[in-house]
Amino acid sequence: MEEHDIFLSYLRVTQHMSQQFRTHFGRLNLTFPQALVLTVLGEDGPVPISTLAERTGSANSTVSGIVDRLEEKGLVYRTVSATDGRCRILALTEEGQRFHDDFQTVLHQVNERLERGFTQEEKAQFTAFLLRAGRNLTDEEEEA
Repeated sequence: MEEHDIFLSYLRVTQHMSQQFRTHFGRLNLTFPQALVLTVLGEDGPVPISTLAERTGSANSTVSGIVDRLEEKGLVYRTVSATDGRCRILALTEEGQRFHDDFQTVLHQVNERLERGFTQEEKAQFTAFLLRAGRNLTDEEEEA
């Protein structure tokens, strides 16, 4: 196996997955970062912008701009925290929740295609390998 086989194989798979998601987001007139924010809000519920930025791996200012555009589209709204009047909480609108639900269906379909032909043990190994590769790339130490 050549040194770049893992990297090139990974790129091919992610290109195919990205194309699937771009097709879905494009129909909804959304960018990938916007879809990511909606997905996190759908999973975590109403959260402060700092939590959203942390979960998406983006700066607060970047997420704020994404949220502005999602708010214009009627997919998210901002509210004041019940415990801290200085803190703004972000949440999905009903339409944003519909996007999240629809996206979960697309994600499930792509995941089924990706896992086709794998045994349960192979899926677990593959997931473990991907997680380890991610840790390697972010310089996190593997826990024993």
